[in-house]
Amino acid sequence: MIATIGFILVIAAAAAQVVSLFRKGDKKESLSPWLMAAAAAAFLGVMLSRSVKIGFIALTSTYESLLFYSAFIMILDIVYRFQKKIHYSRIIGFGATIAALVLAAIASSPLLPKEALPPIPALRSLWLVIHVALSFVGEAFFVISFVASLAFLFTKDEKKKINFDRITYTAVAVGYPIFTAGALIFGAIWAEQAWGRWWSWDPKETWAFITWLVYTLYLHVRLIMKKKNAAPSWIAVVGFLCTVFTFFGVNYLLPGLHSYG
Repeated sequence: MIATIGFILVIAAAAAQVVSLFRKGDKKESLSPWLMAAAAAAFLGVMLSRSVKIGFIALTSTYESLLFYSAFIMILDIVYRFQKKIHYSRIIGFGATIAALVLAAIASSPLLPKEALPPIPALRSLWLVIHVALSFVGEAFFVISFVASLAFLFTKDEKKKINFDRITYTAVAVGYPIFTAGALIFGAIWAEQAWGRWWSWDPKETWAFITWLVYTLYLHVRLIMKKKNAAPSWIAVVGFLCTVFTFFGVNYLLPGLHSYG
């Protein structure tokens, strides 16, 4: 019930932003941040309730992961809205909200199991929780970079392009080390604890590594080669698509050691 309320709040936030997109002027609408904050609190509240029920941090199932991912995207969207260093773009904020809405919709789908079940022994590890949490925090920044990259590719306004490029670069620059720590470093630590080996070339591990390589390429092209044309934006788009395949595609198309998650 609480998750459903959260889902409705995300829809309301997206609707408020749609109205704002068609409004002239740079004035920020003030309703959607509160709606997103309430929705994020609802999702995190569901996770807290499930944690108490199963006696462990509820971040070990697809349903719980989607709630956490959606909640953090909204939190990041709110932070982006109120920070002062980078010009706020309503289209970027709206795109991030839509991403959170899509994840919430998938979590709300009747096709996704929602039972709060105690995790199997291999999943009862704080290393796993850190691994999953930091991976999704990093990917939440990649959501922002994805939306900004699309905005860069589809606008002809040079001033806006500069802003979108800066947003993309900043989001990747922050998300990259967090994703590296969560997906690769803490993932390897958990793998050694659970399976007795640091790396096994499991499909999810492989695609997480591919994702990391793509964003490494982005930083090389953008930071070392100092490219500010369409090339970095296309790489950022490919990187985000890799995160989507790593989470959804691998789970349902390439079963492996992560299949129970």
